[in-house]
Amino acid sequence: MRVSRRSLLGVAAALPATGVRAQAGADWAATLAAARGQSVRFNAWGGDDRTNAFIAWAGEQVGRRFGVTVTHVRLRDTADAVQRVIAERGAGRTTEGGSVDLLWVNGPNLANLKGQSLLFGPFADRLPSFALVDQQGKPATVVDFTLPVEGLAAPWLMAQFVYVYDSARMPNPARTLPEMLAQATARPGRIVHPHARNFTGATFLKQALVSLASDQSVFTRPVETAPYEAAARPLWEWYRALRPHLWRRGATFPLDAPQAHQLLGDGEADLTCSFNPADASGQIAAGRLPASVRTMVLTGGTIGNASFVAIPINATAKAGAMVLAEFLLSPEAQAHAADERVLGQPTVLDIARLSAADRARFDALPRGIATLPPAALSPSLPEPHPTWMTKVTEDWLRLVQG
Repeated sequence: MRVSRRSLLGVAAALPATGVRAQAGADWAATLAAARGQSVRFNAWGGDDRTNAFIAWAGEQVGRRFGVTVTHVRLRDTADAVQRVIAERGAGRTTEGGSVDLLWVNGPNLANLKGQSLLFGPFADRLPSFALVDQQGKPATVVDFTLPVEGLAAPWLMAQFVYVYDSARMPNPARTLPEMLAQATARPGRIVHPHARNFTGATFLKQALVSLASDQSVFTRPVETAPYEAAARPLWEWYRALRPHLWRRGATFPLDAPQAHQLLGDGEADLTCSFNPADASGQIAAGRLPASVRTMVLTGGTIGNASFVAIPINATAKAGAMVLAEFLLSPEAQAHAADERVLGQPTVLDIARLSAADRARFDALPRGIATLPPAALSPSLPEPHPTWMTKVTEDWLRLVQG
């Protein structure tokens, strides 16, 4: 019988706190012991140098402190790793022997793995730092694209969609999508977004889908059970009008956000997008973008979500994967990731729950010139059900490929 999280919390509250902590400590000590000497293959998107450097840093820390070797398997598309897990299970590797130990995942890929019972766990509640996660203030840490995660993945980064623009060339960027279309029509070729097979490019479309809809509640349902044509009509009417005025007339698209940002830095575009509110500041500090670059969100807000790490059910190094997941969730790693000189990704933790020393880590972090204050990013809009992203991407591919 599956016991609800609420029931578990009730049982825990009825027990002596010292006994609960002692049991949790004993369980985690056993996990650390089992993990020592294991090699974890962390399958994660490898398209960004700063993210790759952060993963390398985390791997070094876990190796030095806990004796776990971490190899970053760099993915261009997370779906490739998902298909590998599915194929390996089909080949008989059902509980061990898989080639993916930990996977950076959310959205349709997480829903696919969860729906096919391909995830180990629940394990998130077993991570000591999970108690510090801001589940109330940041519900995306436990509900991914409208679907409850149920402890089958652990959050590690927050993200929110922002538009990135050069204020020297576009001093007054549009704050609504109809205004963006008018701006693009008046000055064509200056807006660019990544290919929709890339997550950021797909979110450019999802943002328009959500912002232009008259009823956003429809996006909480699977696309198959929703009035898709009516809900998506404003998106496609807007995008068909916009596309001829995009960079290179919308005939070709950069593969990912870093390539789109390079066009901004080279002066070929004035506006693009990112899923990291502090990304532009980091790129300015690294000399990749001019100091005149800024970020903005639309009137009414932009889409936000959390990134997760999950352990496939046939992972070879499950204990080691849990140790890496715990380190990524620790206040130390979260503060390091939130540093704009490193990644600048918002934390999944509730700062108020941290110790004074850990709060000081976050208080000391600088905010770059292009980074909006947290109040300006609020409220974030929830992601649609994952099937909407799949359907919108498929329709976009048919549109651009003729």
